[in-house]
Amino acid sequence: MDINSVDPSKFTYELPQEKIAKHPLDDRSASKLLYYQNKGITHHRFADITSIIPPSATLFFNDTKVIPARLIFFKETGAKIEVFLLEPKSPTSVIESAMSSTADSTWRCMIGNAKKWKVGTSLTQSISGTLDLIATRTSENEVLLSWSNGLSFSEVLKLSGKVPLPPYINREPAESDVPRYQTVYSKYDGAVAAPTAGLHFTNDILSKLEQRGALLDYLTLHVSAGTFQPMTAQKVADHPMHQEQIVVTKSNLKNLLAGGPIYAVGTTSMRTLESIYWYGVRIAEGNRDFFIEKLEPYQERRELPTMQEAVRHVLCYFEENDLESHLGHTEIFIFPGYDFKVCDGLVTNFHLPGSTLMLLVAAFVGDDWQNIYKEALTNDYRFLSYGDSSLLVRGH
Repeated sequence: MDINSVDPSKFTYELPQEKIAKHPLDDRSASKLLYYQNKGITHHRFADITSIIPPSATLFFNDTKVIPARLIFFKETGAKIEVFLLEPKSPTSVIESAMSSTADSTWRCMIGNAKKWKVGTSLTQSISGTLDLIATRTSENEVLLSWSNGLSFSEVLKLSGKVPLPPYINREPAESDVPRYQTVYSKYDGAVAAPTAGLHFTNDILSKLEQRGALLDYLTLHVSAGTFQPMTAQKVADHPMHQEQIVVTKSNLKNLLAGGPIYAVGTTSMRTLESIYWYGVRIAEGNRDFFIEKLEPYQERRELPTMQEAVRHVLCYFEENDLESHLGHTEIFIFPGYDFKVCDGLVTNFHLPGSTLMLLVAAFVGDDWQNIYKEALTNDYRFLSYGDSSLLVRGH
């Protein structure tokens, strides 16, 4: 395909401010659910998903856990400095190791009011007399965080950080956001934004899906703040796609080969599943580096394996190296023209106009994305992270 023929400006729509959900519903499963299949659209409550998902389906959920990634510091002058954690740089770039650090940790950050904080200087946040968190700006966008009470960095953040609500929610986080901006199955610290499609699921819904015969499995993609980055490039190839850390298990691979339709719960799960396919392609070509570049799917190749063949390549690699799980990175960019290899269905919220997530949805359902979003707006759906949901099933 000619990737330069894809015009990002065509994947936008008018989103009134009043349609943006600023607060979550009290009941996760009370949100609306738009169901799209075979060009038809019907409207439901999210709890109805248990009777819509085929009993033979395998659902993949992203079990990343949102960290309190917003840190607030004040200079002696009273100037407020906000440090928004993006990704660890040292002692390691692996999130799990960085979160268990007990003395210091350097992160790439977005810095609010950065002009008032000089490189090489430090700020201190004191927490109830039990913790002094020192932030030293080591470069334009890197901050060294240090403390001396023996707590892990994960524990330090729970004491000192705030819920990283998306900028479009435009309010300070409340106590209720701590559990609500987190899925009920979140497990591994590392995301700076929630995998919001999963926010609608309750333990009861998960149980009912399993009781009906669906297979539920969990993989990990630590969501980065790049998910909110607007597209400003005139060509999709020029957009600086964000890189995210993923963890894939042997269980994931075996369940991909189970034979039923595959449903991704969220765009992050979809990006992980499709990345697994391209990792299988890499292995078949003799490249075992688990890093999927943003335009890798659009490279010219004489022949591509089936999904099952690609997954078996990855599974063989796991078995040869006695692996139960494998850490990788992906910056895969899915936009119209992408040939989906893994996913048959997608559970997802309604996304920002002109965002990379909007392009992903358009790639999955084609031009029908316009009808889907028009229906949602007409029927008073709530949009974005705390908004309502959709179940999109791709035609073959």
